[in-house]
Amino acid sequence: MNKLTRSDLMTLEEYSEKRTVLRAQIIRYKKRRQVQVGENARLYFENLRTVQYQIQEVLRVEKTFDSAGIDEELNTYNPLIPDGTNLKATFMLEFPEAEERIRKTKELRGVEHKVWLQARGCEKVYPIANEDLVRNDDISTHAVHFFRYEFAPTMIMALKTGVALNVGVDHPSYNIDGLQIEQSIRDSLTEDFDEMIIN
Repeated sequence: MNKLTRSDLMTLEEYSEKRTVLRAQIIRYKKRRQVQVGENARLYFENLRTVQYQIQEVLRVEKTFDSAGIDEELNTYNPLIPDGTNLKATFMLEFPEAEERIRKTKELRGVEHKVWLQARGCEKVYPIANEDLVRNDDISTHAVHFFRYEFAPTMIMALKTGVALNVGVDHPSYNIDGLQIEQSIRDSLTEDFDEMIIN
């Protein structure tokens, strides 16, 4: 299973009762799902568990309990769940000062197509960026992007046998030659290639 349905979600009351414990658990879990890419960028990798939490939070904040509203959130967030052959991530450029952010997003136009992952010994995998989003990127890039990384079966097999996973950026204004992703994070991401099961 790689998509959530209404039956996978708690009611607002049940979630409210369990939220404190669940929130502490997901914060710890998400630390093994993010990768710093240089000084000013980060990848946040999504999966069934992180998306389930995000939906529950949105429903809670918006006090949504009707079927139509829940289905709308499921339709919005389900595409962020990997389907067994890919990794999916939110890519964020992190420039806290507004003026610098405006300048840098112009300099970094097109960076969303240059952030690669690579299983050691295999080819680089570049993301399919911002699927189903209509964006005008002629002048600058955006601070937030949504990535899908499609991996060939040989790459998946290599990762499952324990090879290192590297990340880098091939952009003239933000060039990262390649950083080895921490083992615990690599292991967590490799689980995304297995069958998705809700505990």
